[in-house]
Amino acid sequence: MVNIAVIGTGYVGSVSGACLADFGNHVTCVDNNPAKIESLKKGIIPIYEPGLDTVVERNTRDGRLKFTTDLNAAVKENNVVFIAVGTPPADDGSADLSYVEAAAREIGRAMESYTVVVDKSTVPLGTGRLVTKWIAEELAKRGSAIPFDVVSNPEFLREGSAVLDFTHPDRVVIGSDSEKARKVMKEVYRALYLNETPCIETNLESAEMIKYASNAFLALKITFINEIANLCEKAGANVQDVAKAVGRDGRIGGKFLHPGPGYGGSCFPKDTQALARIGRDYGEPLSLVETTIAANERQKLRMVDKIETGLGGSGSLKGKTIAILGLAFKPNTDDMRESPAIAICEGLVQRGAKLRAWDPAAMKEALWRLESIKDSVYFAKDEYDAIQDSTVLALLTEWNQLRNLDLRKVKELLAVPCFFDLRNVYKREEIEDAGLKYFGIGK
Repeated sequence: MVNIAVIGTGYVGSVSGACLADFGNHVTCVDNNPAKIESLKKGIIPIYEPGLDTVVERNTRDGRLKFTTDLNAAVKENNVVFIAVGTPPADDGSADLSYVEAAAREIGRAMESYTVVVDKSTVPLGTGRLVTKWIAEELAKRGSAIPFDVVSNPEFLREGSAVLDFTHPDRVVIGSDSEKARKVMKEVYRALYLNETPCIETNLESAEMIKYASNAFLALKITFINEIANLCEKAGANVQDVAKAVGRDGRIGGKFLHPGPGYGGSCFPKDTQALARIGRDYGEPLSLVETTIAANERQKLRMVDKIETGLGGSGSLKGKTIAILGLAFKPNTDDMRESPAIAICEGLVQRGAKLRAWDPAAMKEALWRLESIKDSVYFAKDEYDAIQDSTVLALLTEWNQLRNLDLRKVKELLAVPCFFDLRNVYKREEIEDAGLKYFGIGK
């Protein structure tokens, strides 16, 4: 059992803190937002993540998890401190490390004994060295020589399945120059070691690169199958058959070979941009990553073209009402950061359409994410309220409850019987049997 402080109670911090407590550690989650901390103390989770509320409730009840705004006390009371603050993209695409620096300096001002400081936030190469420098500077101001080590321990959490990903990971990455720190981290993750979870031990820079390389490769894989899908449409092939066969190759694998309107969320867009910036800074441009970013943006706008073409071509969107089902970037989350739905909705409105939009979890988020086009958007009460009085339907997020729509009812409610399935959830035959015209991706 290790005493741990987690600075930041956003997505990564709240999931990491709760799951580390579930491993048997004593965890104090820290945030400078008093309202958020009070909500967490009451069991109110600030993010939509299936299963997280149960883990928080269990560990709070059993005394392994607590929440506070007092960072100073949390650092003094715990010998391992995770930094899990945001690293939003700066204007040039690089990661903004201002929150990381602030956390590191506060740790340096507060620590009283040997401490392992863990970078959990996604940070560019060299950040571990900077965190070491920032902490050392604060200790020097105090005239103190308290020992500490910095570890890079990147997260690999998928929104919607983050609790499972944390408790049953493919691997744990520990980047550090200190054998003492590595031993402490093995105690932190002792529950996983007992389950024989693979552990990658490396230096700081390699651990930092592993996170970016992983996300960039997955983003590239998504973009690749999207471009193959676009070619399949022109050539008369079915991308789902192509992807199924390609994915059977053990060297490739079937995951992330599902075509759609492009990737979004808090990780892939931000991390590909940051990695591209790192490459330029080191004089080693990453052309595949740069191309992936550009192709993904084109894919989002291609969906607007698809709907317009399906309705008759240039200018056909003017005066039409489009039912939008799904706004979050993926199912089982309310996250709309960089969601393809934003670009698609904005593009449809720019071409003269009005929208009736609905999502099972992201409606509150949508109210401000779609602020610029709010006068052209009706935020519906449910999926059929969105379809009611609409010209055509576009499915943007593959929520389970949208996989079993009453297609006969959909046909009756739409003015024009067109179903734009931008996630390939349905089979053409079942849509056409209901009297609807089907438009999928890559088929």
